[in-house]
Amino acid sequence: MADLRNTAAPNVPYFTPAQDPPAGTAFSPQSDGSLPPTLYKPITIRGTTFQNRIFLAPLCQYSAKDGLMTPWHLAHLGGIATRGPGCTIIEATSVVPEGRITPEDVGLWNDEQEKKHAEIVAFAHSQSQKIGIQIAHAGRKASTLAPWVHRGMVATKEQGGWPEEVYGPSDIPYNEEFPVPKAMTEEQIKATVDAFAATAKRAVNAGYDVIEIHNAHGYLLHSFLSPLSNKRTDKYGGSFENRTRLTLEVVEAVRAAIPKDMPLFFRISALDWVEDQPSWTVEQTVKLAPLLAARGVDFIDVSSGGLHPSQKIIGGPAYQAPFAKAVKAALKGTDCVVSCVGTIESGKLAQELLDNESADIISVGRGFQRNPGLVWAWAEELEVEMVAAHQMVWGYGGKAGGKKQVKNFVV
Repeated sequence: MADLRNTAAPNVPYFTPAQDPPAGTAFSPQSDGSLPPTLYKPITIRGTTFQNRIFLAPLCQYSAKDGLMTPWHLAHLGGIATRGPGCTIIEATSVVPEGRITPEDVGLWNDEQEKKHAEIVAFAHSQSQKIGIQIAHAGRKASTLAPWVHRGMVATKEQGGWPEEVYGPSDIPYNEEFPVPKAMTEEQIKATVDAFAATAKRAVNAGYDVIEIHNAHGYLLHSFLSPLSNKRTDKYGGSFENRTRLTLEVVEAVRAAIPKDMPLFFRISALDWVEDQPSWTVEQTVKLAPLLAARGVDFIDVSSGGLHPSQKIIGGPAYQAPFAKAVKAALKGTDCVVSCVGTIESGKLAQELLDNESADIISVGRGFQRNPGLVWAWAEELEVEMVAAHQMVWGYGGKAGGKKQVKNFVV
């Protein structure tokens, strides 16, 4: 008789069943002999294979103390990761203390923080799941309160903030309620580039599979790109080449700091949504994209906005897809893939975006907040049979998703 047993996941200091293949893997072929749709086909980026193309976008939780992740992060991220996104990317993680959005943001600039990150990574890997980290600096949008306390009010020293240590390309605040930033010196810019590289090294030590650079939503790197926030007259301001210099320096430093076979992701705001004055535009994003790919970026997640309070966003289902499609076209002939994010609320729409070549990957944030089992839900919607965690799927006949039917439960 075969030696049947509940096999333990390897390299974990506690028992949890091995998940091989990982949750979120579509059966191929399906029970009817067909192949799964592209959304549920694996994709390989710089040698790392992700079992499907539904990724968790970074979601700030504002739940850390002194930059340290807590049991909340394990419960939040673990609940999603066990249910099988192609990659789980944790929230914007600051490279320096003053680079946090709020006093409760996650950081990765010291050994104690690195240990907490390693615990989260170890759990994801115990489930055979891929996990990445978004590294960031909030720039002129730093030292504010958590959004449910007040949207945009300065966090004072008494509230744990650092309003006198907020920096940006120029001394222009996001709005009158935000801290007034100090224009960074070239020495501070160099130190910031070094800090991104140092955090990337710590992320590698913690075991992450992917590093993502946050260059969106009005934070430091985005604020250097846009003439709305960057009024410098030195080599970091003025022309397109100068305004993109810091971004490219960070990319080069991070790429050099991580293993050659490690995927490097990049999130960008494709435009500022401000038309009545010079701003960052889709055309400039399209121009920048091949420069990023040439420097070793493997994945560009295309978002938008967040830089200026007068932005006029035209929303709607998958409203950022045209920007992602333009970036994807500009990257033709490279190995760099493109992700679309924002108001993608059904599996059908996600698959359509892949079919019409708007993107290679779909990133979802709020959808996972509402339903950690989004990958399973979309599999049911698209009638895709997939693997789920043993502890969850045994009562469903060993397969998740597929055509809805009444299951025979065994208790």
